Amino acid sequence: MVDERSDIGAILAKVKTEEPNRGKLKIFFGAMAGVGKTYTMLEAARAQKKEGVDVVAGYVETHKRAETDALLEGLEILPRKNIVYKGVDISEFDIDLALKRHPAIILVDELAHSNAPDSRNLKRWQDVEELLEAGIDVYTTLNVQHCESINDVVAQITGITVRETVPDTFIEKADDIELVDLPPEDLLKRLKEGRVYLGDQAERAIQNFFQIGNLIALRQLALQYTSRLVDANMRTYKQTYSVSKVWNVRDRFLVSISPSPHAINLIRAGKRIASGLGVEWIVVNVETPSYTYNKKDRARVAEMMRFAEELGAETITLTGQDVAESLVSYARSRNITKIIAGKPGKPRWHELLFGSTVNGLARKCGEIDLYLISGEAHGDPVKFELRLSKPFPWKSLLSTVITVALCSIIGRILSRYLGPENVVMMYLLGVVWIAYRYGLRASVIASFLSVLAFDYFFVLPYFTFVVADVKKDLVTFVVMLIVGITISVLTGRLRQQAISMRLRESRTQALYQLSRDLAKSSDPKELFQVAAMHIQKFFKCRSAIFSPDKKGKIEIFFDNSKGTALMENEQAVAQWVYEHKKMAGKDTDTLPGSRGLYLPLAGSEKTVGVIGIFPHEDKQFTDPEHLHMLEMFVNQTALAVEGAQLAAATVKAETEVENERLRNMLLSTFSFDIPAPLTAISEAAASLLIPENAHDPAKRDKLIRKIRAEAERLNGLAAEMTKIITSKEDLG
Repeated sequence: MVDERSDIGAILAKVKTEEPNRGKLKIFFGAMAGVGKTYTMLEAARAQKKEGVDVVAGYVETHKRAETDALLEGLEILPRKNIVYKGVDISEFDIDLALKRHPAIILVDELAHSNAPDSRNLKRWQDVEELLEAGIDVYTTLNVQHCESINDVVAQITGITVRETVPDTFIEKADDIELVDLPPEDLLKRLKEGRVYLGDQAERAIQNFFQIGNLIALRQLALQYTSRLVDANMRTYKQTYSVSKVWNVRDRFLVSISPSPHAINLIRAGKRIASGLGVEWIVVNVETPSYTYNKKDRARVAEMMRFAEELGAETITLTGQDVAESLVSYARSRNITKIIAGKPGKPRWHELLFGSTVNGLARKCGEIDLYLISGEAHGDPVKFELRLSKPFPWKSLLSTVITVALCSIIGRILSRYLGPENVVMMYLLGVVWIAYRYGLRASVIASFLSVLAFDYFFVLPYFTFVVADVKKDLVTFVVMLIVGITISVLTGRLRQQAISMRLRESRTQALYQLSRDLAKSSDPKELFQVAAMHIQKFFKCRSAIFSPDKKGKIEIFFDNSKGTALMENEQAVAQWVYEHKKMAGKDTDTLPGSRGLYLPLAGSEKTVGVIGIFPHEDKQFTDPEHLHMLEMFVNQTALAVEGAQLAAATVKAETEVENERLRNMLLSTFSFDIPAPLTAISEAAASLLIPENAHDPAKRDKLIRKIRAEAERLNGLAAEMTKIITSKEDLG
């Protein structure tokens, strides 16, 4: 049985294809400006126009290139929207006009563009999302440096941090992506000819961003990114239309490992092959009900999985009845072209009795290439041990004997009224119960005991194991044994599947409850408390959460670890995790002497803190499944806290902006009214100081009345200002 995520992927793929009202997105993708993305987009638009399709240019930036401007002729161009910001007129794409016009295809250049302030959407890709939701097909352009996931890689290569990015989740929704490529030498030639930038701007570009090394690296990034998107679209298509055959268009191989100590050499060999071919690789371990790992095996597999992840592999654990079938099914779902397995190291007799995974792969892999690599290490060979899943529980053996005895007693009582075939059904019922209650091994033993008991109590001569009619009774015994073992196997599988389903359900329910509780609050402290509560409930271990102060020093924000996290060395580990954004602590290769396991609370834009987990059991999180589940808890918490912090920062910024706006309004309002009465009061007071005015009662009274009137006017303005400020505080 292949991991359930492949089934979920198929469902999502079908849902995507069943959205008839959503528009189609086509991205003209390039390594950098000047390769001809806009030109190619306009050529495609004109081709659609010739076929009678309603095509409109919503926003096209030609950068005054004559050949690009020429392609706009004959296309309807929507008027742009002018937005005044700080006294500057900014020309932007008019999303409302585009929605009202509702063409079949609209051209929206520069997908990563940031819209002017006061626009409905902050980013142009959000405008495009609105158009797609309205059922309008969109042609757009994008450079590789604007892809969010590789923004840091571009900054490392070029030394320039690109601020305008597009989320990869949006890019991956594209129905079609067309790579527009141009060799670096040709691009530099175009740049020098003024066909990319004009004047001094072109010279500055050559000296900075458009260096030959940068262009080569960005070109490779664009090719790799496009290849990954096209590969994802191909796999989506195959899942949607249930294409099980592997299409050998891109190498991707799988390494199958087992608990054998020699399996680590397969991982090393896989890394060498992946590095040589430059392809993706996946390390897979298959667990079967017939062989349950003991603690030593599980620890070894977990260690090898961690080792594979450190070498850059994707790791996954599958559950299934047959190792070969599970591997091949998963390989087909991921379009894997090669499977690497170790040479069989078990005795020949074991392969004859229990089958061989390698032989099963050879028969079932079909068009998938199968490679066998020696897993032997230098030194003494590992001796083969015939060992079942775990020590046999004697309690289940006793229950098995008692159940068969009860079936014999009941069958003996009912044999007076029923035929022997009905007594056989009674034993089979007991076998089913044993299989459901105690598993496969106990039910197989119950099958053999049932055959012996049936022979002893119900076959002539009674109370002996002698068979009178060998031909007749032998068939009954064989059929009874085969049916009993078959029922045991099927019931055991059903029991194992039920256990797996309950485990998946508990994990899904835990993640759902965490998401639901995180959505109820916007206070970081409450969110941390919710996360700690769920971690303690699901993983049965305590935790501590650290948050940075303004200087970036980690401080304890929340602690339910009973003081474990208060130790100075533990806080130093948390500080290291925060600064390096990497997991460290117990059961890791970094600072393994710590009492806790520390993970960074990394959001989409920043690290909001560190969470420390203090497990009660050793090696609890060496199992990749447990660790991945913990990482999902941590990631959800980090995103929730980051969202709460961003919301608080947004409210604070809006308040500051509103206060500044109020201040400016008050200044602009009263700056025209206050000087006039102040000037009048000053002039009247100066006139009173003149002796002839002071001794003239009429003039003196007139000046005093004027001073009083202007003072009352100022008092009115002050009262009005107080009223405005008070109302603002009430609203805040």
